[in-house]
Amino acid sequence: MTNAPPPPARIRLFIAGLGVGQVIAWGSLLYAFPLLAAPMGTELGWSKMETYLLASLALGMAGLSAYPVGRAIDRGRGRAVMAAGSVLGALALVAWGAAGSAWLLVPAFIGIGVAQAMTLYEPAFAIIARRFGRDARDKITALTLWGGFASTVFIPITQALLDHLGWRGTAFALAGFILLVNLPLHLWLLRDDGAASGMAGSAAGVGGDGVIVRWALRQWAFWGLALAFMLYFAAFTGVTFHLYPLLAERGLDAAHVVTIMAIIGPAQVAGRVAMVALARATPIARIGCFTTLTLALSLLGLAAAGTQMAVLVGFALIYGAANGILTIVRGAAVPEMLTRRAYGAINGLLTTPIGVVRALAPSFAALVYDMTGGYGGVLVGFIIMAAAMTLVFFAVARARPPMEPPL
Repeated sequence: MTNAPPPPARIRLFIAGLGVGQVIAWGSLLYAFPLLAAPMGTELGWSKMETYLLASLALGMAGLSAYPVGRAIDRGRGRAVMAAGSVLGALALVAWGAAGSAWLLVPAFIGIGVAQAMTLYEPAFAIIARRFGRDARDKITALTLWGGFASTVFIPITQALLDHLGWRGTAFALAGFILLVNLPLHLWLLRDDGAASGMAGSAAGVGGDGVIVRWALRQWAFWGLALAFMLYFAAFTGVTFHLYPLLAERGLDAAHVVTIMAIIGPAQVAGRVAMVALARATPIARIGCFTTLTLALSLLGLAAAGTQMAVLVGFALIYGAANGILTIVRGAAVPEMLTRRAYGAINGLLTTPIGVVRALAPSFAALVYDMTGGYGGVLVGFIIMAAAMTLVFFAVARARPPMEPPL
């Protein structure tokens, strides 16, 4: 018996629920760190490099966890993965806020990293790909429209909590958001995730995923995408974690810095809406080529902006729009440029080297800062990474697409 497709209203509710979870997860598990890092480092007497090693630890654990998380989702365990990730994320934030010793922060950030792998975009994309098959791209785009508001919503919230509760109380409050909102959402939304064929009757290729993964590892497209996204996430993660202190170093006060950072979220959404309106049928490879170049140019604008608010607003708009579109490119590149089968496993494997680079980026940038005494050299490094990413993605896009893997 063929399963009837779910009604559009149910699909919209499903994506909206996942989207609210993404706003909270990104805001609590990633975007909060740069704001809490300075007061935490001051209390502990740590240098910037030592403080940002915790962020690197979390991102490294997220990368290492991505492949098993993806394989679990391919097997219909998305509900267990995302619900457990919500519990783990809340407990890890509580451990962060309660840590009375510097060493107790290590297990807390290991937990934060694993929770990132279980609750951020990659597992949500894998669940959508498994449920909706060839129709997944529109659903991924819709989800990223929600996620694009994470920084806009949670950076001001985190700053307000920080002003009233301190960094430890803020960590506790963020844990409450995850436990009281995300956990019930994931348990409810994904209650039928174990269905063999998913909501749309389009499984992403659960059987034989080991064969498909081995095939993918022999394809230039896999390694080219891996390198391009490694460079992208190195630059993106570095800017994400250091934009607050970078702008503060130039003499901007906290209110102006938060304003610039808060613009990025709506700009991400605007970029995604523009893509849906203007380039819905455009191949993802062509979209990626244009957007990687735009991202690199936006970082050149940041370097030249100084303290001119108009120029910084322009940077935030372009940078946010480019990152917003690249999130969709990241989610759709595997099925459109490599294979639609075993999405969770292949995407998780692709995320592992990306996770290593993301882990190193904040600490490497902090090391360059400590060595040079400023963010000038750090920003030059980000620009070089973005330019290299553009060249690599162009090479992958121009290459002949691989044949589908054997059944």
